[in-house]
Amino acid sequence: MPGAFDPGFADLPTRLPVFPLTGVLLLPRARLPLNIFEPRYLEMTRHALANGQAIGMIQPQDAAGDEGDPPLYRTGCMGRIIEFRETEDGRYLLVMKGVARFNVTAEPRRDALFRSVVPDWRRYEGDLADTQPELARDRLMAALKPYFARQHIEADFSAIANAPARRLVNSLSMLCPFAPREKQALLEAADATARGELLIALMEMGAVAGDEAGRA
Repeated sequence: MPGAFDPGFADLPTRLPVFPLTGVLLLPRARLPLNIFEPRYLEMTRHALANGQAIGMIQPQDAAGDEGDPPLYRTGCMGRIIEFRETEDGRYLLVMKGVARFNVTAEPRRDALFRSVVPDWRRYEGDLADTQPELARDRLMAALKPYFARQHIEADFSAIANAPARRLVNSLSMLCPFAPREKQALLEAADATARGELLIALMEMGAVAGDEAGRA
């Protein structure tokens, strides 16, 4: 269910600070811990805390890297700061909760250390709905076990098998070591059901690639 503090569609911001980070994925209703230490992102966090707690997570385009102002993918996901802690050595430890995806329509002239964008939310209004995706769970589990084995990932498969569908798809999409372009494809999937289908396909392809590499 939506949380008591989650924004409605009309409350989504018209300008959004963004945190470009390669290989990091945030999805609606999922949670993402962040360790903030660069001056520009410390300032971004302070700004967000004073302005609705919103930060847009977005990836730089393939091979652009995280340094400087790399070109960004068009689509990111807004998160809301739901946990915040300062450390003695000058870092912020955050937990972000995914709210809704956005498309970047413009990047205004910078007036702070961090970047911000003008987001278009219209395509992703459905992200705010509290619905469970349809998930081919048996096929997912069949793909997951060999994929995890080839990635040397240990897991409690009984807990995974019984996890709610949305949480399972989000967690695996965010935590599995997919390539940045694959993470972006998962983010841009039409909805959580389509994301689950793509997740299974990526795992199946990863298993096949692992078999072929082992026979080479």
